[in-house]
Amino acid sequence: MRMPRSGLDNPPSTLPSPFADALDPAFRAALAQQVASLSPMAGVLSASDWAMHLAASPGKCLDLLRLALQKGDALLRYATEEAIDQFELLPDGVQGPQGAQGAAKEGQAAATPAPPRHPSAKPPTQDPRFAAPEWQQWPFNVLQQSFSLTEEWWAAATRGVWGVDKHHEDIVAFAARQMLDVFSPGNQLLTNPVALQRTREQGGMNLVQGALNALDDGRRTLAGEPPAGAENFAAGQNLAVTPGKVVLKNHLIELLQYAPTTEAVHPEPILITPAWIMKYYILDLSPHNSLVKYLVDHGYTVFCISWKNPTAEDRDMSLDDYLNLGFRAALAAVNAIVPERKVHAVGYCLGGTLLAIAAAAMARDGDERLATMTLFAAQTDFTEPGELALFIDESQLSLLEAQMNVTGYLRAEQMAGAFQMLRSYDLLWSRMVNDYLLGERRPLNDLMAWNADGTRMPATMHTQYLRRLFLDDDLSEGRYHVDDKPVSLGRITLPTFMVGTETDHVAPWRSVHKLHYLSPAEITFALTSGGHNAGIVSPPGNPHRHHRILTRPAGGNYVDPDDWLALAELRPDSWWPSWLAWLEAHAGAPVAPPAMGAKGYPPLGEAPGTYVLQK
Repeated sequence: MRMPRSGLDNPPSTLPSPFADALDPAFRAALAQQVASLSPMAGVLSASDWAMHLAASPGKCLDLLRLALQKGDALLRYATEEAIDQFELLPDGVQGPQGAQGAAKEGQAAATPAPPRHPSAKPPTQDPRFAAPEWQQWPFNVLQQSFSLTEEWWAAATRGVWGVDKHHEDIVAFAARQMLDVFSPGNQLLTNPVALQRTREQGGMNLVQGALNALDDGRRTLAGEPPAGAENFAAGQNLAVTPGKVVLKNHLIELLQYAPTTEAVHPEPILITPAWIMKYYILDLSPHNSLVKYLVDHGYTVFCISWKNPTAEDRDMSLDDYLNLGFRAALAAVNAIVPERKVHAVGYCLGGTLLAIAAAAMARDGDERLATMTLFAAQTDFTEPGELALFIDESQLSLLEAQMNVTGYLRAEQMAGAFQMLRSYDLLWSRMVNDYLLGERRPLNDLMAWNADGTRMPATMHTQYLRRLFLDDDLSEGRYHVDDKPVSLGRITLPTFMVGTETDHVAPWRSVHKLHYLSPAEITFALTSGGHNAGIVSPPGNPHRHHRILTRPAGGNYVDPDDWLALAELRPDSWWPSWLAWLEAHAGAPVAPPAMGAKGYPPLGEAPGTYVLQK
């Protein structure tokens, strides 16, 4: 007689999981609090993958041993040469104290200059940590050379191990860099010649001031206050001051319409969709670097979305809500205020990804309300998302999702912390050296003050964003659904202008460039100097700025990033005038400015509105 099947014979997916459902999220949420939502399991998996494969690679181990001996020998010879130079020869080539005494005994003249030496190792010339001339003095030149050679060895050790998963390799290499940065001689008082010199000059008062700065920073962190100097900047006072009106307000956005400054305007309005991982006014900072003001002063009717800063009550807001209550609601308002005109749609970062989704859905449905599409540092293909992918895998997401299940949102500090780790020297160590060792506070500028004005992410939306876009890459592979139907970027035929930035850690320009093989549209791509934020906020007149630009015609052949670099025209200064010329080529004859607001969309208050002020 056949025995009945036990419950364990059922597929695991059909088994009830009362203990797992109850205990695991709570445990992982508690764990996330202790480890800043950085999965220790991901770290252990990556380290073990690397270590075990390295142990199974005797050739690689021998190569690393050989490299260590080479670098050790080079460092020893360099240190010896520098020590000889320090203790036996003065800078002018005359013998030092020991040699001079011997010469005096013999009544001889000073020795002739020694022949020029060729050090076995050369100090790094482009490392900003060691750019000060004090680093070329003994023994600090040897210290920084030792550190640089150690970095080079670990870079070789963590890369190129046969069989290691690429994601694990990236994590191990990143972790090695982070740990080495902690021990950089520039970060320690006794091994930093600039800090020691300052201490001698000021009798240690720089360290007293540094201690006060550290105490103030600690107090501000505990109190949840912004960094020192942020109190000198405020949206609506000296930031985000371009005149305008709030013409739409719903549960997610306020729509700002800016007042015209010219007698006539281009007939097609501009609708800007900024990212909701940051407040919109990065595009309307101070009057001298406001992209919004620049457009208005050149005869454009500009609308901009200002996103709400979500709370725990908004935990269930989804990507569909950001599309419907955000872009779609704003576009309907713009169509009512400027009727019978197509719209230049602009998206920045994640707002650009949302715009691409919306444009693909509109193309699928035959909606022709858009005139052009412009994307600033926005990815549409996430197969190579850059170093941000270090913090996005199943292990990391399990902690993030558990933590967001408790709070209802991702805290702004968590997003800022990830960006800080990606640029640890610029955003962490250099600031700590200046503030705490040198006793100098770098004054905040408008961009830094904006960067400290963080926003939260609703739990549902952020999970969907990380899973559907980053991990699964649904958008570029045709699996992303809008209104229960898939969308394809290949349906977008709008003239498109794209901006990538050379040193972008959030949306690497080669990833941004991928739309070239996903869409047959005419694409004008501009690659500008700078990073994710400073490269976009780039008003004309800066002699240190430049950009490259090239147009791929509609239906043209795909040009990969390396070939694009070789073909693109190099232009000095900001990319803003190049974009303005492109917009004007797709604009009609000037007309009278539209009214502020319209029936159904009356002015509700002055820009910048209230959502941008939410903390």
